[in-house]
Amino acid sequence: MDHSAAATLDSITVYPVKALDGVGVDDARIGDAGGLVRDREFAVVDADGDYVNGKNERRIHRVSADFDLGRRTVRLAAPRDDDAPAAAEFGLDDDRGGVESWLADFLGYDVSVVGEDPAGYPDDEEADGPTVVSTGTLAEVASWFDGVDAAEMKRRLRPNLVVDAAEAFWEDRLFGSRGDRVRFRVGDVALDGVNPCQRCVVPTRDPDTGEATPGFRERFVERRRETMPPWSGGDWFDHDYRLMVNTEVPASSRGDRFRVGDDVVIADE
Repeated sequence: MDHSAAATLDSITVYPVKALDGVGVDDARIGDAGGLVRDREFAVVDADGDYVNGKNERRIHRVSADFDLGRRTVRLAAPRDDDAPAAAEFGLDDDRGGVESWLADFLGYDVSVVGEDPAGYPDDEEADGPTVVSTGTLAEVASWFDGVDAAEMKRRLRPNLVVDAAEAFWEDRLFGSRGDRVRFRVGDVALDGVNPCQRCVVPTRDPDTGEATPGFRERFVERRRETMPPWSGGDWFDHDYRLMVNTEVPASSRGDRFRVGDDVVIADE
């Protein structure tokens, strides 16, 4: 595998409530369980205990969530043409019932906001560290679809860490064959790249409306294969609908911090 020059960390995003909007932060800490503190701290579930997220509920895309991490509040809003409840702000610690009532009014069925799991509610429960993609990848993949720019593609893919690297698919260097780990560092924090993320239906949809982009998955798979770097691929690619890298955080780095602008270096370079 080609391990080329180091890059720097361009942005950090946490998603306080699974499936709702993210928040850009200047620095982040690894929690005791290995995920980013404040990332997927809460989740919304239905009466059967199933997640209410973009995979299962298209309308969740239409909910705008504006978080104040310091005050631990969220302001929820949705387009009025949805006959949505009026925009309102709620405390994440002391008014989860208010969040539940607002979302139930919008969705038309009862939901609960859960937040009792100290590990949070990561998308990949085995490789539950921060997810990683590069600026070059966001720009390249956005170019495959008319009217989509890199900022929108970031919202579709929902990464935690974006590395400032112009080369498309730079982050594919952060995984090896199945069963292997690739150690890299963000500042002083060690992470282990595990696998290329298997994508779901969420990236195929407009992140504001939930409307499907026609032919998205087919176009993605075609172009992913055509643009696969020679040092990428490998036995993870039983199909080509994979993008972004899932990670694990070794115990030695839990509790540590990194920040935007830190160097991102593959350990054996």
